[in-house]
Amino acid sequence: MKTVKTISVIGQARCDFDLADVAEKAGEIIGNFGFVLVTGGLSGVMEFASKGAKKAGGTTVGILPGYDRNDANKYVDLAVPTGLNHARNVVVVSSGDFIVSIGGGYGTMSEISIAFKLGKDIISYHSPIDHQFNFSGKGAFFSHLKGTLGHI
Repeated sequence: MKTVKTISVIGQARCDFDLADVAEKAGEIIGNFGFVLVTGGLSGVMEFASKGAKKAGGTTVGILPGYDRNDANKYVDLAVPTGLNHARNVVVVSSGDFIVSIGGGYGTMSEISIAFKLGKDIISYHSPIDHQFNFSGKGAFFSHLKGTLGHI
């Protein structure tokens, strides 16, 4: 069986220009490294990260909260309807070999907590939960992201 490496990108469903820009660039970096990008499949950070991955020729997966695969944003290649609502956060996080967090609210906080509970490595840009690899500057965030992806 061929092993495919995945990166889960988590973040808020409604985001401003700054977070959208960071999400799209992060998705593009992930796609350029050849990883499959996994998100919650909806709008905001999830959509912009997927857009970036597609721009780089990458593959995207959306783990959806509902039962309708048509709810996925237009950049999702494989939509996985779960009917799990917020419980899908566990699936999004557990699917990633590495977690990238961009902005966020309560849902993102739950995903970050799950990532820590599962022992997943995580890097964040403006995380709602402060931790060792939470960056507020784009340069440091992207530099650390590239360095990490190069070693997975």
